[in-house]
Amino acid sequence: MVYSHEVEMMCPVAQGVAHGAAPIPEEAKWVKAKEIKDISGFTHGIGWCAPQQGTCKLTLNVKDGIIQEALVETIGCSGMTHSAAMASEILPGRTILEALNTDLVCDAINTAMRELFLQIVYGRSQSAFSEGGLVVGAGLEDLGKGLRSQVGTLYGTLAKGPRYLEMTDGYITDLALNEDDEIIGYKFVNFGKMMDFIKAGDDANTALEKAKGQYGRVADAVKFIDPRKE
Repeated sequence: MVYSHEVEMMCPVAQGVAHGAAPIPEEAKWVKAKEIKDISGFTHGIGWCAPQQGTCKLTLNVKDGIIQEALVETIGCSGMTHSAAMASEILPGRTILEALNTDLVCDAINTAMRELFLQIVYGRSQSAFSEGGLVVGAGLEDLGKGLRSQVGTLYGTLAKGPRYLEMTDGYITDLALNEDDEIIGYKFVNFGKMMDFIKAGDDANTALEKAKGQYGRVADAVKFIDPRKE
């Protein structure tokens, strides 16, 4: 350690106050975190790229400072999906400090990692008061049974009104309209269920029919339109 001449010439004065770090909540424990290995928690966060063309939702499950589980969800940019594929390989096994200083390929994913780091080292995790934290695999619960991201894609113009394209229910095939051309319901196909039916042995047409559903006052509709064509 190199000291300046001014410091070398100072007389020593004892530091009387040494209470240590303020404790943060971690998995139903109060922890005075001094090192990266002292950090545990499960949390979510979002990030965005510089042109704000797309966004990333990142979910991490950290145990003893090491990322055990990572869920990377992206929207808005085709290249981000490939970046997410690489990030899902990069993140598990790294400490949260390593991950913070690793190029995760996409600005949005890097920004999400920064936001999660801030949350988790300040004790603002989703599992702060969950005894033992959340099991590795909990990240998949956000996706539901079909293991698909919760996506909403809705579009509208002043001239032609709204178009529902995709919701949590699934891919919207028809909009149900009343006599005033207002949306009162919709029909959809749940692609997650459809693929499960196909993998179980159903042909594509059978699987498609079994995966269809509807929401709202579809029975009262006076007409239906295809939101992608009409």
